[in-house]
Amino acid sequence: MTGTPAAFLDRDGVLIEDCGYPHRPEDLKLTPGVAAAVRRMNQAGYRTVIVTNQSGVARGLFSEDRMHAFNALLVETLAEQGAVIDAVYACPFHADAVEARYRHADHPDRKPNPGMLTRAIAEHHLDPARSFIIGDQPTDIEAGRRAGVKGFLFAGGDLDDFVRETVGL
Repeated sequence: MTGTPAAFLDRDGVLIEDCGYPHRPEDLKLTPGVAAAVRRMNQAGYRTVIVTNQSGVARGLFSEDRMHAFNALLVETLAEQGAVIDAVYACPFHADAVEARYRHADHPDRKPNPGMLTRAIAEHHLDPARSFIIGDQPTDIEAGRRAGVKGFLFAGGDLDDFVRETVGL
């Protein structure tokens, strides 16, 4: 038996507006149509998984705890609108980290590397062949390709329209 299909979703620029290292509650501005898009994916039987590079932690702009709290706020905000996020994977590592514990020249989780996706596939019994990633950067699409997951590049606008028209759900 094959695993469940997943919709891997980049955070900044896809689920929320990218204001440059968003991490405070006031930075949480949902992309138009995001709750409807996530509900559409939920109803179509896809597990929804956020995969997000968060170099702001490595750069010393905010703590890992602040990153987790912000991600939890995003998940809770979407849940209040009936949109379920099943898991969140975040990569705080970067080659230029100010703190040694976050410094890594090429961390396997940092997109375009597929580590967050491959871990989610293994941990949640997901089927990469029936899954996709939506990202706003070529590195998102490359991470999907390396994990055997189809990629869709989101250039902004209404995410629900994008999921319906481009992804075909």
